[in-house]
Amino acid sequence: MLYLHSLQEGEEIFKALSTPVRLKIMELICENPHMSMNDLAEALQITNSAVSMHVKQLEEAGLITIHTASGKRGIMKQIRPKYSRMIVDMDAGTGNAEQFYQDEISIGHFTVADIHPTCGLATPSMLIGEVDNPKVFTFPDRFNAEVLWLGYGSVTYTIPNRLRAGQKLTEIQISFEISSECPEYKEDYPSDIHFILNGTELGVWISPGDFGARRGILSPSWWPELLNQYGLLKTLIINSAGTFIDGSLKLSNTTIDDLNIDYNSNIDLTFAVPKDTPNCGGLTLFGENFGDYNQNIRVKLYYEDSEPSSHA
Repeated sequence: MLYLHSLQEGEEIFKALSTPVRLKIMELICENPHMSMNDLAEALQITNSAVSMHVKQLEEAGLITIHTASGKRGIMKQIRPKYSRMIVDMDAGTGNAEQFYQDEISIGHFTVADIHPTCGLATPSMLIGEVDNPKVFTFPDRFNAEVLWLGYGSVTYTIPNRLRAGQKLTEIQISFEISSECPEYKEDYPSDIHFILNGTELGVWISPGDFGARRGILSPSWWPELLNQYGLLKTLIINSAGTFIDGSLKLSNTTIDDLNIDYNSNIDLTFAVPKDTPNCGGLTLFGENFGDYNQNIRVKLYYEDSEPSSHA
């Protein structure tokens, strides 16, 4: 999901979608994420060079990804949507509300882990140690991991706190690709994934499955087909109205003010699947070279500048 905090933040996206041809391209690739340049040209009845121009503008706006694949006539370029949903906050105000710090945290850069099988880590080129061995989560090369899975337990990431004195945190957005974790894979395999920030429970989202019926768009060629392949791109949002997934599903009434985060605070985010939760279906986190979305754990910290104190 793409969450736009304001109309201004979406300016380049709105420009890219300002013509009927590019709107139609987005419709076509959402219906069929394996369409090539030639397929689009044929469907739209325009030239390949015209398709290339429109596709380039959509790519520059961050709406699509382009992947190469083997075709009947050699290598072909497939055009795929980067997001399945877009939400625009129409009431975000102006000025300070648009200020934010952004970071990406690699999947292997967790700070604390309580891991129970099935479990494992992998880099884009190899598995790290043995599968189902929690000890590999202590190995130094785990920092290179771009996919992580566990049957139950938790994994914690420390979010960089770039706030300065006089800046007030107004919203946190955290996006990540995630699924359940079943031995091999199982499309219908719900899992209760708990989100905890600085020890405060933010809520529970139920992952619907551990997806592997097709290969992940970015999954390395060596990655076994019998394992899970991709997840869902989800955005966790904490603001003054509460805690949400994808801006529409409210997880709890926990607000940004309840977390009491200032420029001196640690910000520790935990993904957890307790052993005694009703749907103990594990979790998998995908990084930029696994799954369907070429990103790691992406974080935005929105802030506003505090008003200076006035003295009579």
